[in-house]
Amino acid sequence: MSHISRASLIFEFKGVQHDLVLQMVLWQLPRPTRDRPHGIKYLLYLGRAGKTLVRYDNEAGKGDHRHLGSSETEVSYDFLSVDRLLSDFRGDYAAHGWRWTE
Repeated sequence: MSHISRASLIFEFKGVQHDLVLQMVLWQLPRPTRDRPHGIKYLLYLGRAGKTLVRYDNEAGKGDHRHLGSSETEVSYDFLSVDRLLSDFRGDYAAHGWRWTE
């Protein structure tokens, strides 16, 4: 019988301001993986009317990457730390004029 370890939730937030939706979820994995050598699984999303404005994620098989705009194009992302990830995400949406008041 094999034991399947579960990820631990680090942080979760979902909010709506006017027509913007912000979602941030981060998990600590029980151990690093090939796709997530830092041991963190994440989804950071800012969207409007069901369309992606900025999204950072690292789904299995794809590694760390981001999406800018509703394009399905993925751009590789160099994960350095959780703090840097959040800062880069906020910087990307601010650079495009999208504002989230905290």
